[in-house]
Amino acid sequence: MLDLLAGIRVVSFNHFLLGPMGIQILGDLGADVIAVEPPDGAWQRRWSGGDIWHEGESMLHLCANRNKRNLALDLKSPKGRDIALRLVERADVVAENFRPGVMEKLGFGYETLKARNPSLIYASATGYGPDGPYAARPGQDLLAQALFGLMAITGQAATGPRPVGVSAVDHHGAALFALGIIAALFRRGRTGQGCRVDASLMQAALDLQAESLVAWLNADEKPKVEAPRHVGGWYYAAPYGVYATADGHLALSLSPLASVAAAIGEPRVADFSEQDTWERREEIGDVIAQRLRTGPTDTWTQALERAGVWHARVQDYAGIRADPQVAHMRSLLTVAGASGAPVTLVNHPLRYDGQAAEARLPPQPVGAQTREVLSELGLAADEIAALARAGVIRLEREGGR
Repeated sequence: MLDLLAGIRVVSFNHFLLGPMGIQILGDLGADVIAVEPPDGAWQRRWSGGDIWHEGESMLHLCANRNKRNLALDLKSPKGRDIALRLVERADVVAENFRPGVMEKLGFGYETLKARNPSLIYASATGYGPDGPYAARPGQDLLAQALFGLMAITGQAATGPRPVGVSAVDHHGAALFALGIIAALFRRGRTGQGCRVDASLMQAALDLQAESLVAWLNADEKPKVEAPRHVGGWYYAAPYGVYATADGHLALSLSPLASVAAAIGEPRVADFSEQDTWERREEIGDVIAQRLRTGPTDTWTQALERAGVWHARVQDYAGIRADPQVAHMRSLLTVAGASGAPVTLVNHPLRYDGQAAEARLPPQPVGAQTREVLSELGLAADEIAALARAGVIRLEREGGR
């Protein structure tokens, strides 16, 4: 088990994807994460990608909530708020991803919690930042992709804007969220000073496009940002892109045209100049595409390998599941879920001294550790039972999704 953050306690008031996934990273690294949810469960338990459910649990919950203890607590009740404040006093990190102002209304704003725990790391993830003209807008991955360029650069002129096929902004934002918290913890270790950390979908979307955006911002003449036909983006030269074969698709990376021409047996490709790779990208792509459609993927991969052309077959998820390198790196992790049935998760993406992360706790049912956490705060069994009867807490899962 990884223990890089052993001894760090995180109280997480997070929902949806970015916040829970970012805090999951800290749990993977050994932090004691207490995920606080309302007694009827957070929103991510009630929506599941592909309408796929595992033992009654949603995929949105399963993908981002391992290695966390679960406390079901009504933050709107006075007794619930008191319990939460007691948790905060013992925490190293408080993390939340509500809209700006919500935590303040609940009595858990940064200044309030900082007064109780001056060395606290307070991490907030929002759609567009804690203030500004967009602060009150709903923040969601698709909306961020639309507003901040990802759809525009992923689309082609013939098809129009197109979203990335995954919540890429949420996922990248989660990594940035964790990075900011760890940086703040590092400084606190040197100085004892607490810190407010702010992450946002907007900043994550822009950061994902740093290469593309910096190129566009510094161009004397601003180019269109739709991807040319076949080519993988507006700021790439041919042949960089994706091409259909007789039975699949191939990705070609940056490679000399002469090498590509020799590998696929199409001499016309070698007739284009280096400047043509920018100015005649679609024409080059069309010639390559016409040739690659005549043969199967395996034939082309062998020829491209011999010629030293950088390439890869386009794999679907079944291909990923069978990929030997994915298996070697333990990138997919199958563990016993909360019900005991096996569940396969995407593992923590880094190794430390050669060690991969483990799932100490699979994603937990609502309130699975409520009794345990409250006992640690010094509440007696009869007090806990009374809170449960009053609906302030939930002690165990009560069926279904």
